[in-house]
Amino acid sequence: MALYLNTNASCKDFQMLCSSRYFVDKSAIIEKINERIKTKNRFLCITRPRRFGKTSVLHMLGAYYGKACPCRELFDSLDISRSRDYPVHLNQYHVISFSLNELPGRGNSYEDYIAHFDTVLRSDILEAYPQLGNTGTGSLPDLLAATGDEFVFIIDEWDYIFSHELYPEHQRDFLEYLRNLLKDRPYAALVYMTGVLPVQKYSTGSALNMFDEYTMLHDAVFDSYFGFTEQEVQMLCARQERLKPDEISEWYDGYAADDGSRIYNPRSVVLALMNGRCGSYWTRTGRMDEVLFFLKYNIGAVRDDVIKMVNRMPVRMEISEEYSAGQKPPADREEIYAAMIGYGLLAYHDGELSIPNRELMLEFQKALKDEGFGYVAQLVRNSEKVLDAALQQKAETVVAYLHDIHNSEIPILQYNDENSLSCVVTLAFLSARNKYRMEREEKSGKGFADFIFYPKREGWPGIILELKADSTPEAAIRQIKEREYAQKLKREGVSRILLVGISYDTARKEHRCSIQEDAAGTAGD
Repeated sequence: MALYLNTNASCKDFQMLCSSRYFVDKSAIIEKINERIKTKNRFLCITRPRRFGKTSVLHMLGAYYGKACPCRELFDSLDISRSRDYPVHLNQYHVISFSLNELPGRGNSYEDYIAHFDTVLRSDILEAYPQLGNTGTGSLPDLLAATGDEFVFIIDEWDYIFSHELYPEHQRDFLEYLRNLLKDRPYAALVYMTGVLPVQKYSTGSALNMFDEYTMLHDAVFDSYFGFTEQEVQMLCARQERLKPDEISEWYDGYAADDGSRIYNPRSVVLALMNGRCGSYWTRTGRMDEVLFFLKYNIGAVRDDVIKMVNRMPVRMEISEEYSAGQKPPADREEIYAAMIGYGLLAYHDGELSIPNRELMLEFQKALKDEGFGYVAQLVRNSEKVLDAALQQKAETVVAYLHDIHNSEIPILQYNDENSLSCVVTLAFLSARNKYRMEREEKSGKGFADFIFYPKREGWPGIILELKADSTPEAAIRQIKEREYAQKLKREGVSRILLVGISYDTARKEHRCSIQEDAAGTAGD
């Protein structure tokens, strides 16, 4: 039975996908791919982070193009059916579909790895074209050419040996293998290839420079087909009653298409809707020490950037090229961030880097606790004590911790305005995110509160924190009361609310803090 050539696996997989309660129709991508068939632009490589819908599109393409399993009934109700060329290419091709993540059952050498694919595909061809039995000893490209037919190649995880650091001494040989199989071959009517890492086209003499690449950094053509758009998320939320679009947005939004429209992490959205609760789903599916893995190469240079991004302040930086497969470890900030963008760990749009959403924010907070971050790690570990002091209304203890952070040798924390002060407060209260949903500059009452802490458990007090430079903590608390910032917490059933005012005198380099309980009005300064 064939494993790679003209199988019905894609049709079955796509049929299951269409039957899902949270299926999203991405079939319009087929119209754009149809434009490439049998042209010089028939080589496509689309790279995205894991779990961003790459495999679902692969199954859809295999079902649409493949002769083995007619699937018209699946596509007639989808967006692609409205395309003029819809019937022209539907189930008209021999499809060769395989994933390069398959390791040989016996042996671990590169030769065994390549021989596995070569042997399986050769066997499939000879089974489908028994008349070629006498030519079976020739090369695989010669065997494919001898069929006289055209093929659609669908290749998943092209970068597996790069991303998993396998066979480093043979990685160039692997690129040559793919080049020999695909480049300038008349039998290749279309080659659609996907993975996480871009093709190594930025190195001189790359074997696969015939591919048009579309990546997280550069894609104005296919970007909306990988990940969910805001409209699609609203549609999915309407299919259930437990989660609202705002909750999904907070956890999984944060990426952007080329035109600036919002893109959501698709796997996490679907699992949240299925389970009826938001959580860290995508980050559980792989090495989520990847955040620290990349930052460790240049922690000193990126430390201030991370502090800004954790504080939801974007970092401006022009990044021109992707992190290419086969490169040495990233050597500078641009290469580190290019790699993190490619893996989906950072969002990048219009020259600004940011942490996409709450799911990733939790990973960055975890990374800040690593010893490699030196004094920052100690500050983060102390943040539990800062929260405890605030809850116990020990204002002087809070001041002491803030003073300690201010005296650090971290340039971004040498602040003179409220924006910089907010970075200090974010670090000081970082561990509060384990017990609270922390929101910055949120509309509440008659204005915007600097920080609102929403308790995750019943019985915990809510916290409203207001910052003032060259003023007094009493003025900060007065603003909280006058503008009725507590109303939003009260509407959510929080009965006990602490009001925290923090000020910093830029001339004297001194902090002051006042803590009051909203209901009783007791002071703790």
